[in-house]
Amino acid sequence: MDQPISVAEGMDILKQTGVLKRGHFLLSSGLHSDQYLQCALLLQYPWHAEKVCRALAAPFSAQQIDVVIGPAIGGIVVAYETARALGARYLHAERENGVMTLRRGYALHPGERVLVVEDVVTTGGSVKEVIRLVQEAGSQLLGVAAIVDRSGGKADFGVPFHPFIRLDVETYEPQDCPLCRQGMPIEKPGSRQFSQPKQAGERV
Repeated sequence: MDQPISVAEGMDILKQTGVLKRGHFLLSSGLHSDQYLQCALLLQYPWHAEKVCRALAAPFSAQQIDVVIGPAIGGIVVAYETARALGARYLHAERENGVMTLRRGYALHPGERVLVVEDVVTTGGSVKEVIRLVQEAGSQLLGVAAIVDRSGGKADFGVPFHPFIRLDVETYEPQDCPLCRQGMPIEKPGSRQFSQPKQAGERV
């Protein structure tokens, strides 16, 4: 495997591609934040995706990974490029009736050595749903990787977790969100569908 890029080089890529957004955002976790990481803006450039995902693959390069899997939508390109860097098979999981599952003929098999990847980890909820699929299949989970960890060090998956970049980004429970109290309009840039919490002062 070629020498992976440094964290400083990765941060430069995030800045160049406009990944970090500022405003008032409803995250896929249900939390609110004044910052949002839109990694799709990075992943639209295959040459950037290749470099960043090669860095994700590096800590696992000696572990003979069989399968790299990520949650749709954010983890699809990340899983594909990381699998390519590791010479592994690629899968993605997606929600059906609100439940993370394997579709399109995809399957995990007992004993396969698996790496779970994601674009951005906040609470780690989607990653944990994919981990459940790995465990139910009898596969061996070797670790988790992400482009960005914005959990503040709180994400714990019970296996080695190697984010490429760690960012300290504040999040708020909807009822405690100062942006809601200011009446700032909220955006929901993520892909997960769920009922949006009522903003402070909003009429039912």
